[in-house]
Amino acid sequence: MSQEFVIEAFPRDDQGRGASRRLRREEKKIPAIVYGAGKEAVSISIWHNELKKALENEAFFSHVLTLELNGKKESVILKDLQRHPYKPLLSHADFLRVDKNQEIVVHVPLHLLNEDTAPAIKTFGGVAFRLLTEIEIACLPQNLPEFIAVDLSEVEMDQVVHMSDLKLPEGVRIPALQHDSEHDQAVVAIQKPKGVKADDAEDAEAEEGNEE
Repeated sequence: MSQEFVIEAFPRDDQGRGASRRLRREEKKIPAIVYGAGKEAVSISIWHNELKKALENEAFFSHVLTLELNGKKESVILKDLQRHPYKPLLSHADFLRVDKNQEIVVHVPLHLLNEDTAPAIKTFGGVAFRLLTEIEIACLPQNLPEFIAVDLSEVEMDQVVHMSDLKLPEGVRIPALQHDSEHDQAVVAIQKPKGVKADDAEDAEAEEGNEE
């Protein structure tokens, strides 16, 4: 995790919808809360535009963040985010404190590698169909990866890559795989587009007819 994200936070005493509206309208901040690690939950406010800009970076969602409040720093992760139903505005954020000795459960994005050069795609005309865009993992904070890579270089045509096929970084596990095989979800598949499949089937039938 090479990047560092620092969030400036402010104590928040006023509660209720009216106070939250004033906070957004007059101070350009949004209400938030930080909790966890055996400590009391604290109501805070943070700059709306700074958070919105940080969210443009995919890595923000899968990083241990630094929250600065009253001159003190805490390590947190973004646990929940609420947005305005139709305006491009944020309305509330939840931050979870992390302890370096305690495992955290986080959703991280899945990145497809070698999509352009995979033989099933480049040579045989297949297309990678994403079935999941992110995955829930568990690890210690210091082992938190920005993403999980899915290497397509050896994936064959009509093959489906499942969670259990993923190569995970050291110290990272997928909680879903602790359950039965039904929880081993499909991640990505390489297949020919439907139209191409139909054409191939027609060609095969035509060839059989000619042979007869």
